Amino acid sequence: MEARPTPLRVVPIFLAGHSSMLPALVDHIERVFRHDVETRLPRFDPEAAFDPARGQYNSTILLGKLLDETPIGTRVLGVAGMDLFIPILTYVFGEAQLGGRAAILSTYRLATSAYGLPADEPRFRSRVLTEATHELGHTRGLLHCHQPMCAMRSSTYVEDIDLKASEFCPTCAQAITLRA
Repeated sequence: MEARPTPLRVVPIFLAGHSSMLPALVDHIERVFRHDVETRLPRFDPEAAFDPARGQYNSTILLGKLLDETPIGTRVLGVAGMDLFIPILTYVFGEAQLGGRAAILSTYRLATSAYGLPADEPRFRSRVLTEATHELGHTRGLLHCHQPMCAMRSSTYVEDIDLKASEFCPTCAQAITLRA
């Protein structure tokens, strides 16, 4: 019998010192989205998305690269250790295709050390899980939610992420179930 393709793939990109959080991320995604998750390194050069004038990586270019190497029918989440941007914003915590197959999140601004504070591994991990849920929620067609604790609430600042749960509110959870 032929193996079914994995429905969700996590691709770590330049994670360096943060790769130890990948098992917790995979467990979280499998529980929240009820998908098997495969982890694999990228087969493209992320430097193609680097903008030297900004000193950041264009998240839209990385999304395209992730899509190019991901089989049809499989969602992909890139987890990047570098600072991401889109041209109209100074930075982004992540980007996703609304109702599509690809999302990416950046761990760069999720670490407390990025703000001159002592390292706080539990807070960092919580932020990563929340942002992963948020970006993958967009791939399932979810828009931003107005419920304060929902992972789908918009986050302009890192402190906004700390106020959210790493899971969906009941309304968003039901919408995900209906769209499965």
